[in-house]
Amino acid sequence: MPIKNIILALTACAGLAACGDNLGEQALGGGVVGAGAAALTGGGLLQGAAIGAGANVLACQSGAVRCN
Repeated sequence: MPIKNIILALTACAGLAACGDNLGEQALGGGVVGAGAAALTGGGLLQGAAIGAGANVLACQSGAVRCN
């Protein structure tokens, strides 16, 4: 895997750790990071946004990351 993709993946994961105060903000924040990562890696924007939103909401709601 090229180093560029590894750096982008790590950056996206770090961005997902930034939760919002409610479910909508968490989904929006994750979606933006996911779409940005997809754009930089040549992936589909909608798919990236959906994955990012879902991952951020899951991380925040499950307590995997400390959001508040």
